[in-house]
Amino acid sequence: MKTSAPDVIFCLMFAVAASLSSFTCCRAFVRPVLASSSSGPTTSTKRNMIANILDLLGGPDKSEMVSPDEALPGRSQKMANIEGLRHYVLGNKLEEVPPNHEVAVFANGCFWGSEKGIWRLPKGIHSTAVGYCAGFTPNPTYEEACSGLTGHTEGVRVVYDPSQVSFVDILRWFWEAHDPTSGMGQGNDRGTQYRSGFYYYNDEQKALIEASKAAYEKRLEEATGTKRKITTEVAAASDYDKYGGLWYFAEPYHQQYLAKPGARPYCSAQPQGVAVPDYDEWCPFEDEALKEKHRPTLPASFWSKYAPKRGCSVVTEPNEPISESSY
Repeated sequence: MKTSAPDVIFCLMFAVAASLSSFTCCRAFVRPVLASSSSGPTTSTKRNMIANILDLLGGPDKSEMVSPDEALPGRSQKMANIEGLRHYVLGNKLEEVPPNHEVAVFANGCFWGSEKGIWRLPKGIHSTAVGYCAGFTPNPTYEEACSGLTGHTEGVRVVYDPSQVSFVDILRWFWEAHDPTSGMGQGNDRGTQYRSGFYYYNDEQKALIEASKAAYEKRLEEATGTKRKITTEVAAASDYDKYGGLWYFAEPYHQQYLAKPGARPYCSAQPQGVAVPDYDEWCPFEDEALKEKHRPTLPASFWSKYAPKRGCSVVTEPNEPISESSY
């Protein structure tokens, strides 16, 4: 069989990287671009994988945030083919925010599984999307975000109807679906692009995020008997206006990836199997109207059956939203 020089280099570099046991597993090795060809990696895929292997062998220190001055310059052009794109499962346009709907943006590890957990909530979710948030480079690409040189973390944007599903329900799923004490990474995915974060659009969201964070940190310590400091980044969406904005949509092939034919069921999130305390124990609002406004809509029966389980089981769950009649 005739083998080209680039193929030889690619295989040798992959073998060298795989033999270095001191490195954690890189998601790039198991994260393919969906393609119809089954004949092997494309030139573009090989190039991206080689870049990631070189990263493993010695690249930027992804355990430290890049400074805004040192971040990649980015571009003015928005991500191609997002305009008009519809949610693969829910059918609604990804960019639209209908009247009386609100937006939540968070990051808790690989965005594939993070997104799926939210779109499966039984009611009130208009759309979910994956993208790059809380960074300094305008309109980054996946490869740029993975380099650690844009400052972004992989995130999920949720457009929801607060009359149907509470922000507190989304917040609870966020906390329970990952390990918020793991610093710059989640499971095998290490680097600033996998850091945990929740980004607020108003003072009420801020109060709820901060109060639930304190309550969950205490509950984690009680459940494990060890000190568990939550490292989740909490910041205002407006903090990133000077960098072009908080949120940038990821490439279309990443959107609802786990629902698409040929997708690999990859997830490195580390749910702790510990429930967020009851809302009334940590609600930050003394005003009864505000307290009731944000009261959870999903009942205890939902959480007892469908709460995130240790081992990131969301990847094996059905793609369709959970039926209200099932709990």
